[in-house]
Amino acid sequence: MADNDSHSGLPVPIPVDFPDALPLIVLRDQVVFPLALIPITVETESEFRLVNDVHNGERLLVLSAARDPKVENHNLGDIYEVGCIARVVQVQQRPDGGINVMLQTLKRCSINGFIRRDPYPVVRIVPIEDIVKNKDKLEALAAAVKTQMAQLIALSPNIPDGVQIIIESVENPSYLADMVAGNLSISNEEKQKILAQPEPQERITRLMYVLQRELEIMELSGKLHENVKSAFDKGQREFFLRQQLKAIQDELGEGGEEGGEAEGYRKRVEALDVSDDVRKELMREVDRLGRLHESSSDYHVILTYLDTVLELPWNKTTRDRLDIKRAEAILDEDHLGLERVKKRILEYLAVRKLKPDAQGPILCFIGPPGVGKTSLGKSIARALGREFGRMALGGVRDEAEIRGHRRTYVGAMPGRIIEMARKVQTRNPVVILDELDKLGNDFRGDPSSALLEVLDPAQNSTFTDHYLNLPFDLSKFMFIATANVGDTIPWALRDRMEIIEIPGYTQEEKFEIAKRYLVPRQLEAHGIKSSQLKISPAALRHIIANYTREAGVRNLEREIGHVCRGCARKFASRRKKPIRINIDDLREHLGAQKVHYDMVERTRMPGVVVGLAWTAVGGDILFIEATRMPGKGELILTGQLGDVMKESAQTALSYLHGNAVRFGIDPNAFTDYKLHIHVPAGATPKDGPSAGIAMMTAITSLLLGKPVKRALAMTGEITLRGMVLPVGGIKEKVLAASRAKVKEIILPELCRSMLEDDVPENIQKKLKIHFVSEMHEVLAIALGVEG
Repeated sequence: MADNDSHSGLPVPIPVDFPDALPLIVLRDQVVFPLALIPITVETESEFRLVNDVHNGERLLVLSAARDPKVENHNLGDIYEVGCIARVVQVQQRPDGGINVMLQTLKRCSINGFIRRDPYPVVRIVPIEDIVKNKDKLEALAAAVKTQMAQLIALSPNIPDGVQIIIESVENPSYLADMVAGNLSISNEEKQKILAQPEPQERITRLMYVLQRELEIMELSGKLHENVKSAFDKGQREFFLRQQLKAIQDELGEGGEEGGEAEGYRKRVEALDVSDDVRKELMREVDRLGRLHESSSDYHVILTYLDTVLELPWNKTTRDRLDIKRAEAILDEDHLGLERVKKRILEYLAVRKLKPDAQGPILCFIGPPGVGKTSLGKSIARALGREFGRMALGGVRDEAEIRGHRRTYVGAMPGRIIEMARKVQTRNPVVILDELDKLGNDFRGDPSSALLEVLDPAQNSTFTDHYLNLPFDLSKFMFIATANVGDTIPWALRDRMEIIEIPGYTQEEKFEIAKRYLVPRQLEAHGIKSSQLKISPAALRHIIANYTREAGVRNLEREIGHVCRGCARKFASRRKKPIRINIDDLREHLGAQKVHYDMVERTRMPGVVVGLAWTAVGGDILFIEATRMPGKGELILTGQLGDVMKESAQTALSYLHGNAVRFGIDPNAFTDYKLHIHVPAGATPKDGPSAGIAMMTAITSLLLGKPVKRALAMTGEITLRGMVLPVGGIKEKVLAASRAKVKEIILPELCRSMLEDDVPENIQKKLKIHFVSEMHEVLAIALGVEG
């Protein structure tokens, strides 16, 4: 029975002469019976007015249930024809503005039509009197209902014991039927059918059918409970529910053959080419699957796990193509230059050809953006005939991204390494670990530490993902990491990789790359035929020199794309004539040139020197400016300089102070003036020792009043004893000087071999390069000062 105290008491009907018309309140999801106390809530404006008028008048109204609770404005067909006349007992205002109304239902009535609808509905009614044909039979039926209710109360733990006492005290069969029907948990349609019967005998008969059905449901529930009681283990609620479901299926005759799906997985595991330990663990999971019902949450967890494991390429490999000449041709076809990288790949192929079981190398390409690190990995995979996969590691901060989540967690999944193996379906792919230098770490763990096992050839043959919890062989994977800078890669990770630095391209290499790859690719991307658009070699060189300043070719391709888009618009506007882009046409498509070479103008004054710097995006030139003002020998450094660069400036000042007479500098200049060194582009942080000789030259130029030789740039570290020490990034710096139209460069003597090995010969011939070992040699070249 429902939790409803409408019939908990025995209200006495009040004799009333009912009018022919009464206001109507339509009930949603509720059917009421006579002689019940009904609480309702009034919230609409029309119902407010109705209750107010009724409460101040005869206090009578009609209640009828809606056929569809979702309908707002009711017609006669939207409500049931039989309802109840009710009397307003109490009206109570709620704090939120609504009204609680207590009603006592009095008598059945039929609704015969609307008299009016506004401001609230008023309907014509006819009270329905009970028709008693056989009083003895009616009383016998009432006794049977009481017996059924006693049985139902005994079977249902949710019905209070006091209900039986109330039912036994009811003598009126008609009232008994209404009270029991009003409190049973049955549908509104069933209740309405009982309410609509004018004869108490028919009402009780229909009620007895409903009660018998409820008794059968309760008895079946008890029987099912007894059937599973013997298999019930305390605390195993989930098992109990599965047994109940099984018993229900048996009762309905729907019990099927068990273990069909588990048997399918068992056959797949037996056919899998894996070690005995792995097969044993998988069989254990299959056995667990067979004992679970498919409605269990663990069932689907195990199903997903087995699907993942069975889809992995445990012993599937692709055959390497070990044709050295073919591989060399592919590498040359896809990439211009990069001779050192190509040489290393061909060496690996040669070793694989001589020793097929040799472990694969773990390479790390470090270089500025846009030089082709990622695309080089694709070319390696093509040359070897292997599958290719890419993992973007930039911003990854969770160790579980690499090792996976343990299956105890909801929504657990394998890590990226296992997902990659599942995707490429081979045990020897080429996998690019992109942006390795941008890995993060936080409270969730350090993914770079998780990569230690992955990238260690001595350990990765038994890599264990947390989700799989099984060893998986990664020794035949060819991992290639890429990074822009090596400093942010943890040293333990760097120690496991072979570092190959990829410097920027020369102007001539960029021109060839643009002509062979970038222009055709952009023409295809914009739907333009090669016969429709030609970019002259002079225009291409002009774009390279005056619209881009980068180590790679990413911005160069972007500028070529701008030109193609401008031409595509013309062709889309029905232009038929082919277009040829010359230097004079570039301003129309690209605007004013973006790179300006003002080195001559900026180095015209004393105290200004051009230095060479290495950055994450390749080499670049930087200007170092010095000035002085009256003071007491202070040194001011600005331009977002790091600690090492500040120390280089202090070292240069100390060296010059100690050798002032030697270089013809007034010693009082170091005590009577305040020196200020500034490196422009102040928003960019700068650090490193390579600007040491440039800072010393700038101070000397300022104090002697001599400008530095024009179109001269320099790099090198200094010591207090006047030595010039080697620095890194020589190729990038020399290429940057060449792009900036520098004519002469000063480099440390110990960097001579780096220059000869790394810098293309045509670039070396364009520049006059001075190699120095001591500071006085620098000043002699830059300022003509002999010391």
